[in-house]
Amino acid sequence: MSNIRNIGDTFDELIKNSEVKKYTYTLSESQKQELNLEDGDFKLMRTVFDNYGSIKVFEDNKMGSVGGNDISEEGLKKLIEDSLAAARSASEDPCHDIAPDQGKDIFEQGVKEPDIDRFIERVQEFLEVLNKDYPKIKIAGGAAVIDQWNWFSRNSNGTEFEGIGAKYSFSLEISAGEGDKNSGVDFIGFSTKDLDTPIIEMTDVKRRLKAVCDSIYPESIGSKFEGTVVMTPDCACQFLWMLGGNYISSGCIIDGTSLWLDKVGEKVVDEQLSVTFDPFDERIVTGERGTQDGFRAETVKIIDKGVLKTHWLNLYAANKTGRPVVKNTGGEMVVEGGDKSLDEIIASVDKGILMGGFSGGEPGTNGDFSGVAKNSFLIENGKIKCALSETMVNGNLAEMFNHIRGISKELICDGGSVIPYIAVDGIVISGK
Repeated sequence: MSNIRNIGDTFDELIKNSEVKKYTYTLSESQKQELNLEDGDFKLMRTVFDNYGSIKVFEDNKMGSVGGNDISEEGLKKLIEDSLAAARSASEDPCHDIAPDQGKDIFEQGVKEPDIDRFIERVQEFLEVLNKDYPKIKIAGGAAVIDQWNWFSRNSNGTEFEGIGAKYSFSLEISAGEGDKNSGVDFIGFSTKDLDTPIIEMTDVKRRLKAVCDSIYPESIGSKFEGTVVMTPDCACQFLWMLGGNYISSGCIIDGTSLWLDKVGEKVVDEQLSVTFDPFDERIVTGERGTQDGFRAETVKIIDKGVLKTHWLNLYAANKTGRPVVKNTGGEMVVEGGDKSLDEIIASVDKGILMGGFSGGEPGTNGDFSGVAKNSFLIENGKIKCALSETMVNGNLAEMFNHIRGISKELICDGGSVIPYIAVDGIVISGK
């Protein structure tokens, strides 16, 4: 990768010689060294390079934003021309803006010097363990990737940020089979900044592999009932993002549809729940350092023991609504663990399901949702009984998080979030 800062200097010179006065831009170069996995073996190893540049310009309360992959001098000239044209054809809106001067900084994150040989050894080791200990597992697709990047941003207020980093990433699409019977598909994805731990021991890989193997012979849920849903960390994260989208995001605050519009400082969910967006948590591999609006990223407490601390507003939404801007757009979610183990939580459930994922449409404005529980298991009398064929779940986002049965001590760290198991009561569960 070349020196992205030099490309930025060229961009600045071109901007000075243009009609642009107020602007913000970001340039990036990245490299991926990728091992593709299929049928328990390597299928391809390749290196992929990518460039990207984006710019926002402001003229007479109008904003134009464009991006592209060509960051040669000619490509940069075109970005300037296209952004000016976009601004001049846009509607006036004084709420579009950029952050004030945030100073200058260089952020180095993740792996300092990726070790490709050790990386390949860890992947080979994982495949050997998989073939030996999990013979029913089938890898439909997957990749083991070393991501490296260098990004650079400036704005007309004086901010200058540069980011340099690398990480190891793993993704797998897996199922299990025995004879002519096959399980459903599950997806595993995570990243790490070191290779000290075997892949099989990272995050909840072992549990996910076992769950898929145990899903070859699913059974029907039977009659409809109201019960407890124990969400795996992946599933809990999915529902927490839906909760945020419905009640605290920029869009729902601007249009006034949020049921938590005037609830900042009030209890909105069960006091067991605390959620922070924390890009600086040591368990996060490469957290946000500069926001999309150009602010230095900050750690933001969203919910503290059930109390809503802030909405999640970007600069435009803050200007539009007169509410505080939140200097965090990455949303690296960290949820505090509880005081019970997963086994204790499951033992407390009379009837319900352990839910590995959810597939459904967008929740209603009021938070009502309906969809299919994926990769799920029946719980009866405190024990996991059997895998389930596709099962429907119905409930309300705010209500479910106001009826938390328990939050696990166990935390799953996938490099981008830290999430426990969360059990909620009052969910309607039925056969599809």
